[in-house]
Amino acid sequence: MKVLMVIAPKGYRDEEFSKSAEVFEKSGVAYDVASTAAGDCEGMMGSVQNASLAVADAKEADYDALVICGGIGARDFLWTHEPLIELVKQFNAKGKVIGAICLAPVILAYARVLNGIKATVFDTPASVELLRQSGAKYVKEAVVSDKNIVTGDHPVVSVKFAQEILAKLN
Repeated sequence: MKVLMVIAPKGYRDEEFSKSAEVFEKSGVAYDVASTAAGDCEGMMGSVQNASLAVADAKEADYDALVICGGIGARDFLWTHEPLIELVKQFNAKGKVIGAICLAPVILAYARVLNGIKATVFDTPASVELLRQSGAKYVKEAVVSDKNIVTGDHPVVSVKFAQEILAKLN
């Protein structure tokens, strides 16, 4: 079992990555880290994580799930990142698990994979509106799981979010 974790090159939410990665590691699930380009990425709280590959070089066939971390960097670098939007569409077409937390569910909205799906997002007027415009059934809950998609609304639910992704994988 292998997961592709995606983080922004700057401003990803540290604990959304670290807590989720810890849950995956403890469960024996391997993961790779991708960003807009390979190299060191800087979290909002100062941690540094190396992305071993660019999203554009990631292949859906190599992974069982796609997990996108949020933070202000998700808005600034990932919301409209075309290679990531395309990857989300590929995972969804195969019915593979897709997880997005904090501001990252907006990427799923841009990929048009939320139509009729219950989803949550970090509550800002723009993020909620973008989910609704994509046809998502916005739910103001911490973690929402619907079909192959898991969304979380805040960094504090990172562990529960990752556990829900594991449940979908098993």
